[in-house]
Amino acid sequence: MSNAGSDALAALSRFLVAQSSMGDTLLRVSEITLDALPAAAMASITMMGDDGKPTTSVFTDQAAPEIDAAQYSSGEGPCLDSWRQGKVVRLDDLEDTGGAYSAFVSAAQAHGIMSTLSLPLVAGDQRVGALNLYARTRLGFSDEDQSVGSELAAAAAIVLANASAYWGASQLSEQLTQAMESRAVIEQAKGILMARSAQLSADDAFDLLRKASQRENVKLRDIAQRIVDRRPTEGSDPATKP
Repeated sequence: MSNAGSDALAALSRFLVAQSSMGDTLLRVSEITLDALPAAAMASITMMGDDGKPTTSVFTDQAAPEIDAAQYSSGEGPCLDSWRQGKVVRLDDLEDTGGAYSAFVSAAQAHGIMSTLSLPLVAGDQRVGALNLYARTRLGFSDEDQSVGSELAAAAAIVLANASAYWGASQLSEQLTQAMESRAVIEQAKGILMARSAQLSADDAFDLLRKASQRENVKLRDIAQRIVDRRPTEGSDPATKP
């Protein structure tokens, strides 16, 4: 396994469910996997919603749930097959899928996605969902990436199963909703910062938010909400400072 993969597994093994909400747990799992697989531009996790239907529990980019939604609407897609069948589904080139997953492919291509990797989240005999990775290049995921991703997904499934058991079903739906709302606010704040400074990338914008959160000892979501609410002029908000 690559150093990135080993580091990601180590990070997952150290993750303490009791110190994080279910939403934070899911987001951290996604971020650790993204760090380990550089080709992945975004990630999402599909799980069962409280209405008994698949839902995107958390995402690292606002486009991910929009892509996922095409699968849920049509009932066909790589993440759904990965979850239902407990297997890895890799699409190396969305231009050449033989007509499979047409609604999903159209939605993904509309967001510049050219290859995908869907990994089942299986803890024991329990299929808890699927981890979806999206790349903006053809052949974005190698056999090594698939191997690393599979190991991470196996470890992540245990983390998620433990988190679900720890927090209890009564809190799960509420926490997932809060996680999605938090991510939406963060994406909005990133967009505001990027619009204010043309040379700022999405990663740079997130880094500014993270640094402001650490500097002020305030939750990252609250920093983002402040920017969205106030939409301050350039340089007037502490989150714009390095």
